[in-house]
Amino acid sequence: MGIAIIAVGVVFDLFGCVGLIRLPDVYNRLQAATKCVTLGTCLVLAGVVVMNVGVAASIKALICLAFILVTSPTAAHALARGAHTSGVRLWEKSVADKYRDDKGGQQPEPEEPA
Repeated sequence: MGIAIIAVGVVFDLFGCVGLIRLPDVYNRLQAATKCVTLGTCLVLAGVVVMNVGVAASIKALICLAFILVTSPTAAHALARGAHTSGVRLWEKSVADKYRDDKGGQQPEPEEPA
């Protein structure tokens, strides 16, 4: 059972990595990386706990799982907010910019060409 959970976690990690490469802008990439990789890594750690490799390893896996569940979404939010504040534009086919709407319609400064 533990091997199956780990395998599903690895598949989610793979999807997150593919999304990181294939998606068009920083905001979509952050979403793919955060959702898929967080779930995948947590499933890998849960598989370690289910396999019951030892009490110490299970406790460490649970601590890491909790740490990832807290820090990964927080870091992604901070990166997305920093990108928006510094003027990184959304993909041209994006439908809505809720953060800009919440801030009273202020458009971020255009980013410098590379």
